[in-house]
Amino acid sequence: MDITVFCSAADLDDRYTTPAREFAELIGKGGHTMVWGGSESGLMKVMADGVQANGGRLVGISVEFLRDKARTDADEMVIAKDLAERKAGLLARGEAIVIMVGGTGTLDEATEILELKKHGLHEKPVVLLNTAGFYDGLRQQFRRMEAEGFLPRPLAELVFFAEDGAGALAYLESVAARTR
Repeated sequence: MDITVFCSAADLDDRYTTPAREFAELIGKGGHTMVWGGSESGLMKVMADGVQANGGRLVGISVEFLRDKARTDADEMVIAKDLAERKAGLLARGEAIVIMVGGTGTLDEATEILELKKHGLHEKPVVLLNTAGFYDGLRQQFRRMEAEGFLPRPLAELVFFAEDGAGALAYLESVAARTR
């Protein structure tokens, strides 16, 4: 499976990097391809190292202004002209989406992916990987949006919240098995 992973390029502490390494190992050992932002820094690097070390493939989609930070030994690297083209490429290349911890860029990517799904412009499974409760507040906000009628589809159809990488991958593999 080609799994698009949105995550931070920031250097983070062990409560985020350890679960990321574990998830990357599962992706690699499962024979999956990780499609990601292509960066050689922060959590993006942790994920890429783990996937590659465990036999998985790497497809990076970086952006022109970050070209010098792109991983040089990815199986494939695409350089997009801007962030919008990068997001579109990341969505197009993955069969499933996992959103890990991150800052405003990751949040922007997550909301756009969910907005497109809300309108039926893609039906790919989307997982928010809630490492260390990072997305508890966002889950609460989404539940309020659903309860107050802001979502035209049930929240469970839009996104699955996983507490760890094993739960995220198990969900994605179960969806893939049902749709074959």
